[in-house]
Amino acid sequence: MALPTGGTITTDGLYTVHKFTSSGNFVVPYFKAGATAAVLVVAGGGGGGSNGGGGGGAGGILYHSGYSLSSGTFTITVGAGGNGATDRNANGTNGNNSSFSTTFVAYGGGGGSSSSLNASNGGSGGGAGYGKTAGSATQNSQNGATAYGNNGSNGGAYPASGGGGGAGGVGTTSAGGVGIANSITGSSVYYGGGGGAWQSDLGGNGGGGQGATTTNSSNGSPGTANTGGGGGGGAENDYDGGKGGSGVLIVRYLTTDAIPASSNFFAFF
Repeated sequence: MALPTGGTITTDGLYTVHKFTSSGNFVVPYFKAGATAAVLVVAGGGGGGSNGGGGGGAGGILYHSGYSLSSGTFTITVGAGGNGATDRNANGTNGNNSSFSTTFVAYGGGGGSSSSLNASNGGSGGGAGYGKTAGSATQNSQNGATAYGNNGSNGGAYPASGGGGGAGGVGTTSAGGVGIANSITGSSVYYGGGGGAWQSDLGGNGGGGQGATTTNSSNGSPGTANTGGGGGGGAENDYDGGKGGSGVLIVRYLTTDAIPASSNFFAFF
């Protein structure tokens, strides 16, 4: 009998890991009754604001360390990051959702704003341009999975713009919110860092893009692909916000749990 397929497949000792960096199908021909899998779902990060903008919020994250997996075909969706704002009168767009079938849905990060608008809500909320209000986190726990997401930072008095919320912490006017570390692949990796605001220059650990600085008037930096990091805020004089980082979905299980007891899988070894 065939083993499960889908995504990039690696092994970590006794475990098999499926990493989806784009949408597809996770096909499980057999899974032992009562056995469980770990599932990590990371949505796309929000785009940063422009013209002295706030950082984009990180994509929402769901993690289940003991999901009761069964045989079947599961639709996997990996959300793209939101686009950075190119107009001071529009926010960066929210990131797109990532999902494991209909069981787990992680919500895209909120877009950062300029000083003309309040930031957007999302999995983690977007950071606001100076003088404006941040977006709130909307990620909720689902079917036993733990949710991760935080609010962005309000903008302060000129020129203090706010960082996007991260999976592990709120944004501040000094940096995007920190992400969370997870070892589902076999090594510790940070996911879901908030985008840095204009002038702060610091994206949150976990793929958050850096914001532009006064001494380096430029567009905000993009969030890192497949981390759900938010995009950085762009500098004044109509510089653009950075694009949010795309999401990722990872499944990990004990390899022998996917092999029937009557299987001849090891017959030739």
